[in-house]
Amino acid sequence: MAVVDLVMPKLGESIMEATVLKWFKQPGDSVNMDETILEIATDKVDSEVPSTVAGVIEEILFNVNDVVPIGTVIARIRTGAAEPATSTPVLSTPPKEAVTQPVQEAVVVASSQLQTANQPTGQTGYNPQTNNGSSNRFYSPLVLNIAASEGVSMTELENIPGTGNEGRVTKKDILQFVSQRKTGNTRPEARSQNETMVIPVSKVEQQQTNSNQQLTTYTGNVEVIEMDRMRKLIADHMVRSKQTSPHVTSFTEADVTNLVQWRDKVKKEFEKREGTKITFTPLFIEAIVRCIKKFPLINCSLDGNNIIIKKDINIGMATALPSGNLIVPVIKNADQLNLVGLTKQVNGLADAARNGKLKVDDTSGGTFTLTNVGTFGSLMGTPIINQPQVAIMAVGAIKKRPVVIETPAGDSIAIRHMMYLSMSYDHRIVDGSLGATFLTAVAKELENFKSDREF
Repeated sequence: MAVVDLVMPKLGESIMEATVLKWFKQPGDSVNMDETILEIATDKVDSEVPSTVAGVIEEILFNVNDVVPIGTVIARIRTGAAEPATSTPVLSTPPKEAVTQPVQEAVVVASSQLQTANQPTGQTGYNPQTNNGSSNRFYSPLVLNIAASEGVSMTELENIPGTGNEGRVTKKDILQFVSQRKTGNTRPEARSQNETMVIPVSKVEQQQTNSNQQLTTYTGNVEVIEMDRMRKLIADHMVRSKQTSPHVTSFTEADVTNLVQWRDKVKKEFEKREGTKITFTPLFIEAIVRCIKKFPLINCSLDGNNIIIKKDINIGMATALPSGNLIVPVIKNADQLNLVGLTKQVNGLADAARNGKLKVDDTSGGTFTLTNVGTFGSLMGTPIINQPQVAIMAVGAIKKRPVVIETPAGDSIAIRHMMYLSMSYDHRIVDGSLGATFLTAVAKELENFKSDREF
């Protein structure tokens, strides 16, 4: 017999944790390889986690609504492999070698419990959530596990100067603290029998608690509606994006008359031949891809002081869900698709989003995002960057307007199909000159659309 760990899978470049929505299996239940064990959720998509082996569920380490870091063991499966069974007690204080340790959320744990051996993993010890309950400081699971194994109290941890991003405590910081403490012949303060240690709760629960504390009294005729889970996660994601990136938005307009007339001319034949409708979205994406090839710095992300230029061009498209929330499915390698391929990808992902059938991979890996605010009648918008990308473009509603056009016979006024474009970009990476130049280039691509092209 052998016990295999089932870990929270990697769900995308910017996703660090997921929420357990539902367990389909319980301890003692048999499971086949690739059979769904649980359903999880991120701020982007709900997904099912399949079993990596066939066997019997030995242990479930997290409850419904627990927020679990990526890479953490969430369950154990006993297989039928012919290996000697071993029974190693799991201590409440994780070993030094542990990088991620499954821990269930708790608010207060008596310090005496921290020393009790043979307790189920996750019920005592440090909690590898991303925030500290009192200081709102970020701690990675690795840092918390090192702290637990070295006897570093939460108070000591909070006082360690962090050299990481936004003052975060890194592995180097805590190891240096431990080394200095040993060199100075000092010992960690002994906790009294009755002393308690505050364990961080999840960020979402903190916000929920704070929200409940604030929404106490109202005047007038009001109705209080609690945000659903996805809206809470989207809100958190948007706030973090504004805190991370200094946003700058540039605007331009484009005469898309040729594009509109071409689509009107071919849309019936296109649907008959390809079995799907052609919308404006794949035409916009086609223009964006061409311009990204000319200005590759737009297709990048920032890691500390390093600029990571992405060679793959994966275009995310903001899509409205029936609930009113937005989700961003991603068209992978959009530069390798022709117009027909882009159209089928756009329509397929949009249908999957509306019907709740998107997979985790469908929303991960995006390098640039397009949002069509014109779908809802808006002329223009100031979109928020989809981290860790550095730019997002919004296209507004196409309206007929009288405009001045240049002709060989001189200037004249004509009725044209006009559209505003806007782009928000991370000013740490993209300067105004690059942002405006790229945006103008996309507008020119749309204006120079060949009305006699084939699809």
